[in-house]
Amino acid sequence: MCGIVGFTGTGEAAPVLLDGLKKLEYRGYDSAGIAVMNDSGINVSKVTGRIAGLCEKTDNGAKTPGTSGIGHTRWATHGAPTEENAHPHLSNDGKFAIVHNGIIENFSSLREELKSRGYVFESETDTEVIVHLIEMYYKGNVREALVKTTNRLRGSYALGVICTDEPGKIFAVRESSPLILGVGVGDNYFASDVTALVAYTRNAVYMEDGEYAELTNDTVKVYDCTGQELEKEVSRITWDVQAAEKGGYEHFMLKEIMEQPAALKATIEPRVRDGKIVFDELKDLPDVLKNIRKIVITACGSAYYAGCAGKYALESLGRIPVETELASELRYNNPLIDEHTLLIVISQSGETADTIAAMKESKSRGAHVLAIVNVVGSTIAKLADHTIYTWAGPEIAVATTKGYTTQLSVLYMLSIWFAQTLGTKDVDTGYYVNLLKSLPRLIQQSIDMNPSVSGLARKYHSNRSLFFIGRNTDYAVALEGALKMKEISYLHAESYAAGELKHGTIALIEEHQPVIAVCCNERLIEKTLSNIIEVKARGAKVLALTISGNKKIVPVADDLLFIPPVDELFSAAVEIVPLQLLAYYVAKENGCDIDKPKNLAKSVTVE
Repeated sequence: MCGIVGFTGTGEAAPVLLDGLKKLEYRGYDSAGIAVMNDSGINVSKVTGRIAGLCEKTDNGAKTPGTSGIGHTRWATHGAPTEENAHPHLSNDGKFAIVHNGIIENFSSLREELKSRGYVFESETDTEVIVHLIEMYYKGNVREALVKTTNRLRGSYALGVICTDEPGKIFAVRESSPLILGVGVGDNYFASDVTALVAYTRNAVYMEDGEYAELTNDTVKVYDCTGQELEKEVSRITWDVQAAEKGGYEHFMLKEIMEQPAALKATIEPRVRDGKIVFDELKDLPDVLKNIRKIVITACGSAYYAGCAGKYALESLGRIPVETELASELRYNNPLIDEHTLLIVISQSGETADTIAAMKESKSRGAHVLAIVNVVGSTIAKLADHTIYTWAGPEIAVATTKGYTTQLSVLYMLSIWFAQTLGTKDVDTGYYVNLLKSLPRLIQQSIDMNPSVSGLARKYHSNRSLFFIGRNTDYAVALEGALKMKEISYLHAESYAAGELKHGTIALIEEHQPVIAVCCNERLIEKTLSNIIEVKARGAKVLALTISGNKKIVPVADDLLFIPPVDELFSAAVEIVPLQLLAYYVAKENGCDIDKPKNLAKSVTVE
């Protein structure tokens, strides 16, 4: 959830730390702080609220001189969002400062033990036990103290540490939380992800669980828990620095909605060769498929809804049974998963805690794991047997848009690839390859066809509750459309399978109740039309999303959004875009913080 940065070099640390924290704002936070080390000790500055307040408090870093330091954005888990609970935290003797991303599950017992030993706590956080443990175990060697400390911890953590006895040096530890080292010239860094690094270096070292790092201005050393120095590969960051800027748009979310045609083109085109789908990363998967009896898709949030939409194409073209399971539920089930199961895990960040746990549980039962992720070198990418990258580039807004549609495009490609590989009868793969290639153009058309969406937002933004309905693939789109509305506009929005209205939900329909009806599946338009008539008869106001030229819906719905005609199996990627725009403009009308919705984080790295 949180963001971590660290810097050591020849220049001033505070400006670099503050800039890095700004780049990590998209992860979600409610407080922020930095700790900078100089000849007089460790200088800590913390604020609640936005990083702009931290910049003001430190005069953009001028009031916190020093050439090494650590920074943190916190999303409250243990204790309210106060300055006392904000990171960094100091040891009682003032020698150590620490930042932490993750959760320490056994912090309560550790806290009681440390209090009995005389350590004084200034916060309610689970993190503060770590810095006191380090102080307790420190006998002149910081790394040894870190090893002894982490041996006592149960949970997930990425740690950044500084010590007054080690001027010019910063320390980092990783266990089940993302942490990346940035290798510069005369300056070195660590951060929660590459977004905070690309302005300073494109050379990155991806830490693994159980590894410890020591950085000075000219050295980067990584060790295992036995103290053995490791040879780590330096990877090249290929993301465009400018891709993380707004590019003239008012919000990152709007920019990323508009980037979707280009993002899907980048995801699809390299994998289409001679009229076929080619996944170089899946070379030995055909042999595995011979023993696969079912596919299970697991993910959280929008990634899960991408799986719900992709299920239709995978089953229809691959003719393999597909189940979808929320990762937060699968991890605690006793699932019927074995060596005959292909588990498809989907995550933008590749660090989603529940998804990682579900993945590990399934692997322990023999499942073969295929991951769909965006971030290269992420935990899920490394744990999977096979990984397909979406290549969507950095997504800064907390609410995913291009992340979702590029995940969908990979699922569509997989469905065609399964048909090719398994020789599914009566499937014209050439037709679907051409349809896939047309998606960027169709998404652009869906943007261009709806210039009135901002006006519709003004009409619907003041409603306290919205219902989304749809059937089959349209229902999968309604799930994601309702989530978009909830997470950025803070309106209550629920999605229902339209065929289930008479089984209870229609009791909630009353005069002027807004209903967003998704009716783009041509086979089922008349069925959904009957549901629209049902809710209209009870006084509902209906905003329908439908195919351009559909004359049946026009006289019935109160308002309309359109998409170009598209085959139902691949339509979700096109349908969702007008609903993304609707949610965006409703949130804008309501004055919401669109890129950083309250209480939400981009990467949910804790349970």
